[in-house]
Amino acid sequence: MTDRKLYLGALTDNRRWDKVNIRPDDVFVVTPPKCGTTWMQTIVALLLSGDPEMETELSVKMPWVDFRIREMEEVAERLEAQTQRRSMKSHTPMDGLPLHDQAQYLCVLRHPLDAHFSFRKHARNIPMNWFDHWYPEDDSDGTTIRRFLDGGAEGWDLDAMPLATILHHYKTARDLAKRPNVTLFHYADMSRDLPGTFARVASLLDISHSDAVMDDLIAAATFDNMKAQAERYAPSGGKGFMKSDSDFFHSGTSNKWVGVLSDAQLAAYDAAMDAHLSAEDRAWLEYGSAGQP
Repeated sequence: MTDRKLYLGALTDNRRWDKVNIRPDDVFVVTPPKCGTTWMQTIVALLLSGDPEMETELSVKMPWVDFRIREMEEVAERLEAQTQRRSMKSHTPMDGLPLHDQAQYLCVLRHPLDAHFSFRKHARNIPMNWFDHWYPEDDSDGTTIRRFLDGGAEGWDLDAMPLATILHHYKTARDLAKRPNVTLFHYADMSRDLPGTFARVASLLDISHSDAVMDDLIAAATFDNMKAQAERYAPSGGKGFMKSDSDFFHSGTSNKWVGVLSDAQLAAYDAAMDAHLSAEDRAWLEYGSAGQP
């Protein structure tokens, strides 16, 4: 932890990266929660294996290193024992990660309100009360959106995923994206063009497969297929980590806030976005390369 920013939250401890020996061909999937993490991990795993029927076990084979709930010695030993090309997941912003000159960093972002409403569903699907204070079942007074807009990007707030965390993820990744090994992806672009996303990731990782194999890999990573096989694709699927593995893949659609947030709440969101982002940055963070709905 020399030149990295310290991030300590209810679930996050980025000092754990000090125990990982980074290899030049490692692949990092770096995202705020509910922004396409598992989707990108699956794409990477499929490309690395070339097998649409691969055993996923993403939480074990491609672990969330920052997650303080798992014993770090065990995580580090398991990573060190891997002889194949490795991939790891992080919900820590890029300024808190070890930055290797050759390892690849795939940073995935999503419209902040889409991510927020997906996290609302996720918080209710976890059989632990980690986020009840931020995501109460009875939210008649608007506690959830208020905390989303007011929360900070560090400390306990970090893991409850306020807007500040998403903005900081974006800014730190954007500022490093001039490096050839740091690449930004957007959930909306992945949704619009999954084959193009596969091609882009394959190029970054210097991986090639025949057209027939790529077609099979792409089919395996569609939302419908992953939801239909939720025990296989959800993090710790089939192990009771979530109340419903299928609900982890809720719908994959956008604009769930429409008709839910009031005009005043949307105005507060707009003000926060405009205060921290240029019009160009805001357009990309919300809608990806299209820059509009």
